[in-house]
Order: sequence, then C-alpha cells, then structure tokens
Amino acid sequence: MAKRFFSPSPEKAIKTVCDGRLASYLSQPAIDEIIKAFRFAEQAHRGQTRRTGEHYIHHPIEVADTLAELKMDSRSIIAALLHDVIEDTPASKADIIEQFGDDVGLLVDGVSKIGQIKFDSKEQAEAENFRKMLLAMSEDVRVIIIKLADRLHNMRTLDVMRPDKQKRISRQTLDIYAPIAERLGLYHWSRELQDLCLRYLYPARHKAISNALAQREGNRKLVVEKLRKSLQETLSNASLEEFSVKGRRKTVYSIYKKMRKKRKSFEELHDIYGFRIIVPKPDDCYRVLGIIHNAYKPIPGRFADYIAIPKANGYQSLHTVVFGPLGGNIEVQIRTTEMDHIAEAGVAAHWVYKSESSTPESSTHLARQWLLDLLDPAQQSGNPVEFLEHLKTDLYPDEVYVFTPRGDIKKLPRGATALDFAYAVHSDVGTHCTGARINRELVSLPTQLHNGDSVEIITSKSSWPTAAWLKYAVTAKARTHIRNFLKNQTREDALKLGKRLLAAATKQRLFGRRRITKKNQAELLEQLGLDSWQQLLAEIGLGHRLPDMVARQIAMIKDQDLQPDQEVKLPALEIKGSEGLLLTYSRCCCPVPGDRIVGILTAGHGLVVHTTDCPNISELSKHPEKVLLIEWGEGLSQHFNAKLQVRLTHEAGAFAQVATIIAENESNITHVDMHDGPDNIRHLDFTIDVRDRVHLAAVLKGIRRQPSVVKVWRHKG
Repeated sequence: MAKRFFSPSPEKAIKTVCDGRLASYLSQPAIDEIIKAFRFAEQAHRGQTRRTGEHYIHHPIEVADTLAELKMDSRSIIAALLHDVIEDTPASKADIIEQFGDDVGLLVDGVSKIGQIKFDSKEQAEAENFRKMLLAMSEDVRVIIIKLADRLHNMRTLDVMRPDKQKRISRQTLDIYAPIAERLGLYHWSRELQDLCLRYLYPARHKAISNALAQREGNRKLVVEKLRKSLQETLSNASLEEFSVKGRRKTVYSIYKKMRKKRKSFEELHDIYGFRIIVPKPDDCYRVLGIIHNAYKPIPGRFADYIAIPKANGYQSLHTVVFGPLGGNIEVQIRTTEMDHIAEAGVAAHWVYKSESSTPESSTHLARQWLLDLLDPAQQSGNPVEFLEHLKTDLYPDEVYVFTPRGDIKKLPRGATALDFAYAVHSDVGTHCTGARINRELVSLPTQLHNGDSVEIITSKSSWPTAAWLKYAVTAKARTHIRNFLKNQTREDALKLGKRLLAAATKQRLFGRRRITKKNQAELLEQLGLDSWQQLLAEIGLGHRLPDMVARQIAMIKDQDLQPDQEVKLPALEIKGSEGLLLTYSRCCCPVPGDRIVGILTAGHGLVVHTTDCPNISELSKHPEKVLLIEWGEGLSQHFNAKLQVRLTHEAGAFAQVATIIAENESNITHVDMHDGPDNIRHLDFTIDVRDRVHLAAVLKGIRRQPSVVKVWRHKG
C-alpha cells in the first residue's frame, strides 16, 4: 500500500512528488506547469477536507503520485491534480481549458461525474456515469487510468467510511474497476484493489488468510529462495546465459479465489508461490519452457501461450505449472524484458506521447480494439442500467480463443456460445444464424466454445432472433443486438397485428364502410390522448387496447345514431402462421392446424392462440372482450409443437422404437422427459414437431402399433 501524505503543508507534499518521481523523467517546464495546476486546484479546494481529516488537496496529489509511478505524461498528472475540480468546486470545464488547454479539459470532464441531471435511481445514475467515463475513454485512454488511480486512493482510505458504504464501494470496485484495471494490463493495481475489496467485503476471511500467510512467513523466504536457486541452477546448467528469476507470493484475494474454486482449505493449497523468468528474446522464452518442462514434470492442462496469442490488452507471456523440486506445484511465467514492462505498466506502456501536449498514439491496437468492442453495445443501448449489465458481463477476465474457417482468431469470454461467435463475426451473421459447425461437427447455437475450436456459422435469410436466444447469449454485443432486434420487430409486429385486429372489428361495426378518414383518426386520437395512429395500432397489437372497443368509438364518431352497446358478432381472424412475435401458440395446449382455436388478447404479449377445449380456457375467457374468434388460414407451411404422453413396458429398445416411428413420420423430437412409473411401466412425455392434425394422427397411429406401447395420447393443459 502506498504512503499517505499527512503533511500539514500541501506545498511540501507536491514538492515531494515533483522532486522525487516526476523529476526523474519530466522536463523542468513540464514540472512548472504541474506546479501551476497544483496551485489552481489548491485554491479551488481550499477549505475542503476529507473524512480522514487531511486537506482535500492531498487526495489529488496522491492520485498524481500514483500516476507518476507509471511515468505518465505531464498532461495526465495535471488532469489528476484537477480531477475533482469540476465536480466539487465552482470552477468549470471552460476555466480549465482556458488555463491548461483542451486536452486537459477533456480528461478532467471525462473523469467527472454527471451533475445537473436527475436520475430515477442511484443505480441509473451510477450506470450513466460509467457510460460517460467509457465514452470519454474511447477518445483518450488516459481518462480511465486517472479514474483507476483515483479509485485506488479512495480504496486505500476507505476505513473512515461507514461499513455499509465500505461494502457498496468495494462491491462496485470488484465488479467494475478491478476487472478494467486487469483488462488494461495494470495488474499490480488490479491485485491491490481486489485485496482491499476482500478486506471490506469479507473482513473475517481476509484476516484469517492474512494470519495464515503470516504464520508461514518465517519459512516462506527460505522456501522461495530455495526454489529460486533451484530454477536458476537448472537454467545455468542448460547453458542459458542472460536471464533473471524472481519469486513472489500470491495475493490474499487470489488465494481466497483458489480456495473457493477448488473447495480447499488454506492448508491444502501448495501452489501459493509463483516465479517469473525474464529473458532477452521471444525465442529464449520457448527455450526456457523446454528446459523447465524437461527438469520438472508439467501439470497437464496448466499451460498457456500468451506470446503466440496475446491477451486483449497486449499482455504476452508463457504460463506453466510444474511439480516443484520441494514438492507442491509451482507457477512459472516466462517473458522478455519488454513483455515484463508491458505486463507491469499495462496499457500505459502502449501509449507514446510525441510531446507534452500531443494526443496519444497506440503502439498496438489490441487494447483500443477491446475498448471499442466494449463500447459498441454502449452506443446502441438506450437503457443505462442495461449497459452496466453488459459492461459487467464483458469484464470477465477469462477468455477462450477460437478460430474462423480462414484461421483468424476471435477472443470471447469463457462460457461464450456459437451464437456469441456469430455476432462477433458480424451482426448480420448473428441475426441470420441457424446453427454452427465446431471442428466440422454440426452443433446447435447454445453450444459452448472451448480454446482452439474452429467455428463455422450456418446462416439463412429466413432465420431471425427469438427471445430464447437471450438465455444462451453471453457477450454484450450479442445480447444488445438481439434485444434491439426484438424491440424493433415487436413494434413492427404490433403494428401489423393491430391493423388486422382493428380492420376485422371495424368491418362489422361500420357495416362494411372500413375506410376511416384522417379527420376520424384525429378525433379518436384526441379522445384517447394518443399522439399518432401508429401508436394506437401498436397498443391494439400489444393487447393494451381492445379492438372491439376502439371500433365502437370509431363507429360513434362516424354515426352518432349508432348505439355503443349494440351487440355485433365479429368475423373470425384468419391465422396465416407468419404474424411474427405478437402471435404466439400456447404451451399448455399446443394448438396445431385443424384444431378449433380461439385467441386471447394478453397485455404486452399480443394474441395468444389456444384450442377451444384447452383446460385453461375457462379461466382465460372470464373476460369475453379479450376473446377473439380466429381460424387457420390456407397453405400453412411451418411446423407446430404437439405434446404426447406415452406409456411403455420396461424393456430394452422400447424407447428407440418410439423415436424411430416419430422420425419415420417426418417429425422431430424437440423435448423428452422420462421416468419410471408403477407396475414396471415407463412414462415418456414428448414434444414433437407436426404440420397439422392429420400429421399428428399419423404419428399417434404409428406409435400405437408398437408392441411395447401400453397407451399413447395427445396431452393438453
């Protein structure tokens, strides 16, 4: 943990920073500009104190000092000193731009929370502030580096807050800031944030692990030194000349995670020490790996090559776990000096500044590409809370690396499916995907991906996203595109269905005079308090307004003599099978063409189709104004679900016989439940695809003929 300034003089504190870290790499004119920024911030914050009791200005100085550890440019240091000025003092963004330039103004504004705007909830405000910060970060990555340094110092001084605030801030830090620091390669910041969060979220657990580590501490240095010397001797004996070996202990948080993941006690953990071997060239890394694996037995499945396939933040290293010379597992990381610098400084090591006032340029596009991918859903999602959900999903550090048919690599979060891969290729590929081939084998879209898989997506122009896709889409990009499609498609379907329902209702109400003039529409919209005719049609299609009631109001407008309570039988609405998302077939009775059917208008879901003998229809039809007479159209080409219940004798091959009959009748099994009943009878509950009642009857007839079948019937309700 870094030192905290409690000097009575802020002047002494900033002098310590300038004469120490900053003087080692910045020019005197740059340091003079930093002193100027300090005086501006000190004047703006004068009279303000923190809960720790120190002058407020000490917090920006600490943040600036933390950035100086990374040797950040002078503009970042200036922005760090000013980062709370807009939010907490009368000074404005314009004042900062006038004094220090546009780039510093943009950095400070990017870090500042949104003021002036009132939000419905604290969660919504938090989400919108994250979105603002990340959008600013897309313009200049220094925004997030400053924000992380700010959060790091806040966490270091969190002990003065109330326990409930400590937990809330720690949870937010663990969910958002620590993963961002890890994704940007700022691993030492990430590790410290994680340890601090564990300390406040689970103080007893943190204390127990810390005490256990302290008890091992006496023996630890001796063990680490013995292991380090053993590795060093192994490499020297292999005639390797230039290398260094560093030993380190795992953090309290990483040990806690390992204990939870493996369900082991602290005493059962042996691989709590890690070693880093630094060599001059990438070729040397692979040579060292061969030497280590030849000398010590590698643990299967614990090797990762991040040199050939770098992480999204540009991190490169070889990782392996071997059975050590003193017993127990040892984690070994092998990298070059340059890779080690990038691993320690993260994205800050990738950003080169041509001069003290220039904008950053990336020496590698990896970190920026990750950021742009992260922000893609942010720019499409109108709901800030939904965006925060996407952000947390995409901040999982574990990744899988899969290949396109052309050999390109796609990085996806662990647990991602073939559907996520489809959207990673292109949004249009995702929208029209129907299945995939993983390693040349045909699989369904929910299939999870693993490292090294070769994935090919199968598409069809007639395929569209469904609400079910959200159950197995993992990435923010996939979920956002699916939700946006469903929202747009739902509105289109609502307009189409609403237009059909109103046309059917008004045809009889207006005695064949179906045309509704613009004047009639305007008068009705004024009565209903709606803005447009499309809004009215959408509300009818969504089930929020009843078409018959709207037709009555139209009739009253067109013919003042027509009585509003006049009973009129509406014509049946023809179902064509292509009505979209707002016409659904009930899961309780699974209607198929040929069944007598009825439609129930359901708010938010449109028209739900039931069979007239459905056991649930009596309850649903208590509101007759919501019940519509409907009938099947001609030439339906799609398949419909039907439920069957089969009772079989418990004998070998009985299930296979039934499944074969279903397949021979050109039907597919989409779901099956199986359990044993009394008297050695097996109960099977099938859901199958059929075209109509005739097709269903053929399947039932074929199943009844099987000698092992005791009984079979169609299930409803």
